[in-house]
Amino acid sequence: MPESLTARKQRATKARIAAAAAQAVADHGLGGATVDQIAAAAEVGRATFFRYFSAKEDAVAEGMTTHWLDAITAAVAAQPQSLSASAAIVAAFDDLGDGFDEAVSEQVRELATLTRSSPVFSAWTLQLYLRYEAAIAELVSPRIPGVQTDDPRPRLLGALTMASVRIALDDWLVHGGSLPGRVRTALSALQVV
Repeated sequence: MPESLTARKQRATKARIAAAAAQAVADHGLGGATVDQIAAAAEVGRATFFRYFSAKEDAVAEGMTTHWLDAITAAVAAQPQSLSASAAIVAAFDDLGDGFDEAVSEQVRELATLTRSSPVFSAWTLQLYLRYEAAIAELVSPRIPGVQTDDPRPRLLGALTMASVRIALDDWLVHGGSLPGRVRTALSALQVV
């Protein structure tokens, strides 16, 4: 059943608000970004903002999630077809790590801290990881020899990838250092396919 015009407009408005929220945090930090700034950048009123999101943090989390999901899937999709599924994932995260600077590092730290700040955000983060896992599985499935419709390997590889990233992120939040380096080390253990 095709999506109605109203539903498409609502989805587009929500995405615009979320993108504006992510940009506001990039420009002003989580504490400096306001609902009014976000609403103005998205060209909506405060009431419309609160029709889609219950708080600034919800919009920021959605915007940052979409940004990183797009970045991860684009990086995996850009890998040469000659690479195996595991090698394509490792290469994609290497590419993402190459562009990781202090500003991006601070954005990731703020988002990671936010997503660990309450049981509600922890549950939301689990749903986020499931979205990432499914997207990665879909992209790497054609790279797996003899893959069948019910083959668990693509999904398992997506889950292992995101578990590696989560563990690296947790270690980085506690011990510091280089997040891309920690992710590279964690992903080096991928040996599924």
